[in-house]
Formats: sequence, C-alpha cells, structure tokens
Amino acid sequence: MPRPFRFGVQIHSLPADSWQDDVRQMEAMGYDSVFVPDHFGDQWDPTTSLAAIAAATEKLNVGSLVYDVDYRHPVVFAKAAATLQVMSRGRHIFGLGAGWMETDYVEAGMPYDRPGIRISRLEEALKIIISMWENEKTTFEGEYYSTKEIARATDLQGQPRPPILIGGGGPRVLKLAGRYADIVGINPKLIEGKVTRETPADSTAERILEKIGWVREGAEAAGRNPDEIEFNSLSFVTAIADDVSGLRAGIAGNSGMTVDEVADCPLFLTGSAQEIRERLEKRREETGISFLVIQGGDKAMLENFAKEIVGPLAG
Repeated sequence: MPRPFRFGVQIHSLPADSWQDDVRQMEAMGYDSVFVPDHFGDQWDPTTSLAAIAAATEKLNVGSLVYDVDYRHPVVFAKAAATLQVMSRGRHIFGLGAGWMETDYVEAGMPYDRPGIRISRLEEALKIIISMWENEKTTFEGEYYSTKEIARATDLQGQPRPPILIGGGGPRVLKLAGRYADIVGINPKLIEGKVTRETPADSTAERILEKIGWVREGAEAAGRNPDEIEFNSLSFVTAIADDVSGLRAGIAGNSGMTVDEVADCPLFLTGSAQEIRERLEKRREETGISFLVIQGGDKAMLENFAKEIVGPLAG
C-alpha cells in the first residue's frame, strides 16, 4: 500500500502585514506543511518564524528544510525543537543537514570543512539531540561535541519526539539518513558548495533510484525497516500548463539534461495538471517519494496547485 501523498510549501519570508493570513490560507488550501530553509542573508530565521506560524495555525506542520548543523550547538537544537514540538502540539518536523552553502560560512566567518567532516559532525549532533529528547541526562564524548550529564531538552508533555528529516544527495549522508531519519529528502549533490549548471542532472530518474537505494541500505544496516521511511523531494520550478515545451527546453539547455529528463525530474513540476499527477503517482510507485514541497511566493500558483494537484492526490 503506497504512503499517502502530502504537500508542503517552502518560504524564505512573508509580508509583515499579511503573513498570518498567508499561512492560514495555505492551511485552508490543503497543504500539509510550511518549511523555512536555514541560510544567512535576507530571509527569516527558521526557529522564530516556525514558532509564530505554528501559533497562527491549527493543523499546519512547521519544519526546517533544513537546519545547518554548524550554525547552532546540538544542545540548542534539541531544546528549540522539543519546545516547538510541545507548543505546536506535535506539529514540528525537525530537519537537520550537514550544511552545503559555502557563502554562508564565508560571510559568517566560519570554517567550511570538507563534506566528510561535516557529515561526521551531523551524526554526533543527532546522537546528542535524540538522547536529549528521550533521556533524563545525556553524556556524550565525540570528536566534535561533548556533553556531561546535560538535562533532558524539555518534557514533551505527551507528544512524540519531533520526526527527523535529513536531506542529502551523496551516499554517505543518505546512508546516515537511513540510520536516523523518519523523513529523507532526496536531493542533488552540492559538493562544490553552490548550485551549478550541472546540479539538476544529479536528479534524473536513474540517479533518484540510486539515492533511494543508499537510504534503504543505511536503514537495513541499522536494523530498521526502510519501508517505514517517508521520502521527500523539493521542487524549484512549478508550472501547470498544457504547453510547457519552451520552459522544458530552456531548463534543458541550461542544465545539460534532455527535455525528457527535465520532464521527469523532481526538481521541476511542469506540464498539464493531469500529466503532473500521473508523473507523481508513477514516481511514488517507483521510488516511494510521496512528500512533495514546492516554493511559495506566488499565491495564484499555490492556489492553482492546491486545486489541481493537492486536492486530487492528497485531499
């Protein structure tokens, strides 16, 4: 039995005079979640904005997509996430990653370590965070972090611990996600620290299947059932129209992909409503990806997508 579809919206910020109405409208449209990324520069702070959005809504899940492990100590992550889980009555999705955007590190004056170090740091942080959600005291001694008898993050007051979302594109981080995550985001690799012309080509249908395999391998090695993991993808272009040939050709020309690869790539949801629905159902059948997140910012597009895609597939 396939996992039910659910759909989220990623925002970087919203108008100060209408943000409450905006997120309530997303909730009314049938979207499951609102996500905020974790970057420096001109965007809202994720923790602050997620808490406010949770307070302004009733059913909407609120999540980070995703926190960068290097920007806060794991003890801080554990406390903030547990607090938000309690205050939202169980609606927080805790997304955490190894970090990737080199400009964030450079602008903030932080060392940008190689991916292997950042992934090792992510695993240590996850061990501390999970323990602080589940145990009265946490003592941990690792290469990057250490804690000594630190108290539980907070009493979850009957709520389950927040589900963990880990996104990634390479084998090491995706196998780690298979060991720890409840939700795994299948992304292109960003080992250069930035999005390049070649980035989208790492999300072809063939590459997605390979990445899913790494997650499942990690889960099985940890004694977990990989079928219990929810798979997620983030789209950057959404266009519902009967003729998208020009758009697809433009994306293909800029990415080095073929037009057919663009049409079947999770990064780009393009085509008629029927075609998009059929592609999402086929992708879910082949890969298990059922949790789709699209970009916010265009109210008309969000309304149309909710009517044509969210309602028929998840309503």
